Amino acid sequence: MRITMLAGGVGGAKFAKGVRALLRSPQFQRDHPDSALTIVTNVGDDMWLSGLKVCPDLDSIMYALADVNDTTRGWGRQDESERVSAEMGAYGVGWPWFTLGDLDLGTHIARTGLLRDGLTLSAVTAQLCSRWELGARLLPSSDDDVETWVELEPGYDEPEAVHFEEWWVRLRARVPARRFIQRGVDSAQPGAGVVEAIADADVVILAPSNPVVSVGTILGYPGAGGRAGVPGIPGVAEAVRETPAPVVGVSPIIESNPLRGMARQCLEALGQECSAEAVGLAYGSRRSGGLLDGWLVDDADAAALPSLRQTGLSARSAPLWMTDAETSRQLAADTLDFAAHC
Repeated sequence: MRITMLAGGVGGAKFAKGVRALLRSPQFQRDHPDSALTIVTNVGDDMWLSGLKVCPDLDSIMYALADVNDTTRGWGRQDESERVSAEMGAYGVGWPWFTLGDLDLGTHIARTGLLRDGLTLSAVTAQLCSRWELGARLLPSSDDDVETWVELEPGYDEPEAVHFEEWWVRLRARVPARRFIQRGVDSAQPGAGVVEAIADADVVILAPSNPVVSVGTILGYPGAGGRAGVPGIPGVAEAVRETPAPVVGVSPIIESNPLRGMARQCLEALGQECSAEAVGLAYGSRRSGGLLDGWLVDDADAAALPSLRQTGLSARSAPLWMTDAETSRQLAADTLDFAAHC
């Protein structure tokens, strides 16, 4: 079984570990030998900082699958030190509110050096990932520079627009966003192997990641009420619509609360309601030009199933909280079982 997942950030990383655990289980190996997991990752959080190429979502998923991520902070490497960031700060370099650990900086330095040598981001990612037995192939959604910027509401003594990481980390989304701007997306191309991974998959999964700035930067996400939406990387949404594989999504929202992060603020900036039902309807059914065949919501949101099904979506509920390794693996199993019946 070839599984292709579109994901970003910590939620995507936790779900990816659950899928990998399921694929490695003895029963799954008996029924589906030589199964493979490919993860198409968001690049909209990427940035150039102090001359280094930083890829937060790629690294979060890589570190999590390598079991070297800092599970307490939720980002970066475990057992970190921050001597280099402190020294950079003494020189007035970098962002004082965006501290990178020394081990993490090693990743960024290696990546930047390989990019300067002429490798693509996809080739660099493959080389970095080869250090560990990840049990998955990571593909950047684009090899081109695509950065998510946030245009802020005026009157807050802030710049007109900031990088998404600054809005997220420094401002904690306290300043409302007017819209999200994907710089470079219009001329971007799908990353090496991305379209093929979607076309050749047996199952395509939209992970429970931020629908606006993670999955949205890959596929696009519509606005509502006259608000601007988020454009995706050209060609990727078309590949999802055309794949013969079932395409299912896992809701990142439970009872109007994001599983993690600031999806509520992102959705509100697009004029969208923060609910599992609203996100599923925004993705839409492939029968009517949307992206999904099925939408999995939490049991707490089961009341939304009839309205979702009326649009042509298959819809099912299951426990979505990934509180430990076993619940993450069970969610992966529920998702694949759902896909088999879409």
